[in-house]
Amino acid sequence: MNANATSNTDELGRLSRELEQAELYEIHLRNRIVAIRDELAAGQVSRALSLCNETLNEIDSATDVVVPSHARKLD
Repeated sequence: MNANATSNTDELGRLSRELEQAELYEIHLRNRIVAIRDELAAGQVSRALSLCNETLNEIDSATDVVVPSHARKLD
C-alpha cells in the first residue's frame, strides 16, 4: 500500500470515529431532551429547568466534535 492509500485509509478511519462520536453525542442530547420533557410533564418545572441548564453547560463545555483531533492539540 502506498503512502497516499495509507493516508486515505487513516483519514477514513478518523472520519468514521468522529461520526460515531457525533452520533453518540446526538443520542445523549436526545436522551436529555426526553428527560426534560418527562420532568415538565410531571409538573417538575424547576427540575426541568435545572436539567436544561446542566445540558446547556455540557454543550458549552464540550469540545466541538467536528474539530479534527490534531487541531484540538493546538488549544
